[in-house]
Amino acid sequence: MKTEPSLLTALTWFAHIARHRSFTKAATEMEVTRGALSQHLKNLEQQLNVRLINRTTRNMSLTEEGQRLLAVLEPALQAIDQAVLELGESHSEPSGLIRINTSRIANRLLLEPHMGEFLRRYPGLRFELTMNDGLSNIVAEGMDAGIRLGESLDEHMVAIPVSPPISMAIVGSPDYFARYGVPQTPEDLMQHNCLAYRFSSSGIIDRWSFTSPDDDERVVVFEPQGNAIFNDDENMLNAALQGVGLIKYLDLNVKQQLADGRLVRVLAPWCKPFPGFYLYVPSRAQLPAKTRALMDFLIEKRELL
Repeated sequence: MKTEPSLLTALTWFAHIARHRSFTKAATEMEVTRGALSQHLKNLEQQLNVRLINRTTRNMSLTEEGQRLLAVLEPALQAIDQAVLELGESHSEPSGLIRINTSRIANRLLLEPHMGEFLRRYPGLRFELTMNDGLSNIVAEGMDAGIRLGESLDEHMVAIPVSPPISMAIVGSPDYFARYGVPQTPEDLMQHNCLAYRFSSSGIIDRWSFTSPDDDERVVVFEPQGNAIFNDDENMLNAALQGVGLIKYLDLNVKQQLADGRLVRVLAPWCKPFPGFYLYVPSRAQLPAKTRALMDFLIEKRELL
């Protein structure tokens, strides 16, 4: 028998009556009249062609059929109540699993340093990180949010800046420059050991692009030809710190190494700033509390970069 919407309502009313063992108490809880509740029960019994409750002027009790029906209804209604409660909480107190797709370099800059603080602030949240250096379709992959550089995002994407503008930095160790000299122009890089990065998603070597600081804004594209290629930026950074060669890296990611002198930056006037990292989400409409919490947290930490 197909369950009609009206039958579902009547079954819910029956469960309230049976739970309270009282028409009066059930009617008060549901804010309906006792007569209306009694009539709904009568209609349900007629529809099912079975008596569910024995009632007299003083007492009421479940029939055997009523007990069997209530045993099935109770856990189902509790599950529905819990699901509705959790949906409401998802737009109030951040809770549940938040799935984020991010590049490794964005994770090291924006998430990794603050993950402990974020989870302590929102104890009802659980984190799932997926590392992917290529641009991910977060909707198709069931993600709540993604983090990518602004220049790589589609203009129709709902995106919020979570870092200041960024520029590429050509860096090497003081020891390296003491041995091989300091390049003054991008053309000088031909005489240096420039370490390359290969994108895992596409297999393409990352080219170094420079914009002339002069008025003509001439663009120079350079493909590094060093003695090592990496597909992990942390290993590449470690090689530069050891004096192996020069690397191209985001300036924000080597801020500390530049400040303490472990790395030295060159060709800075040739490296034009561009949009930084953005948190992108499927839609701003009815944004879950967990996603809003992440967004607000990253915007807060943006001031520290």
